[in-house]
Amino acid sequence: MELETSNPVVSWRSLLFVPAHVERFVTKAHTRRADAVILDLEDAVPPDAKAQARGALAAAVKHLADHGQSVGVRINAEPALARQDIEIAARPGVATIVVPKVETPAQIQAIDEVLRKCEAKSGLPEGGIRLVAMLESALGILNAQSIATASTRLVALALGPEDLAADMGCAPSYVSMIGPCQHLLLSARAAGLVALGFPGSIAAFNDEALLREQLSSARALGFTGALCIHPRQVPILNEVFSPSEEEYAWAERMMQAYAEAKKNGKGVVALDGRMIDPPVVRRAGMILSKSSL
Repeated sequence: MELETSNPVVSWRSLLFVPAHVERFVTKAHTRRADAVILDLEDAVPPDAKAQARGALAAAVKHLADHGQSVGVRINAEPALARQDIEIAARPGVATIVVPKVETPAQIQAIDEVLRKCEAKSGLPEGGIRLVAMLESALGILNAQSIATASTRLVALALGPEDLAADMGCAPSYVSMIGPCQHLLLSARAAGLVALGFPGSIAAFNDEALLREQLSSARALGFTGALCIHPRQVPILNEVFSPSEEEYAWAERMMQAYAEAKKNGKGVVALDGRMIDPPVVRRAGMILSKSSL
């Protein structure tokens, strides 16, 4: 399924980080039912294991891709490490590169250029590997709009709540993250990108009730998916970010009523005491388009 966006991209509900150097996690990752698995070369990999993680990446990508799993790679933020990571990650089977700690458009543009050269060297189609920009600081959030238009490779902006909260000098709670979430969402949607995240802590995987509450708030804002660090989070993300049976039924009735109105030469029609016009129809169509998930 494709989200309505200028860049074709799967409407991810759940993107699961998996440390690339831990084989037992990689082996099971495709069974977790995440919409995408992000092989991590950054935070989940200690400094002395970076080379090991890069060395394991090719086999990990092939394993997941062979099982039909959408695969991404999170690179390191430091330019020297990022270049090494991209040289390994630019390979068949990798659909997306997640760029952490993005604060300026120049960072994305530099990654784009390195990736373009690596694609050419590897015989990959130029622009085939897409980018997700993680905004994890106050500066990154404030620059969200310019970052969102920095490269045609970009398909999503993602919130990094833990680093952002540390930068802001607070805990990653609903109160502290709701403002950044709204700004990120508006910047992403204005650029035709997906918005990933929720107002809360990505690290609190044991509190399922709190996670569900925060995800529901994110969906109400307009987010369509989020990053997660533990397999237990995946089914909750998939459930919350999927339309309910009631929503599907509502959308079908809206579309049918509007189609009938158009057949009769009307631009709007009333149903259940509510006017159905193009914006309502668009929302109904987006709900119905998720039926294949």
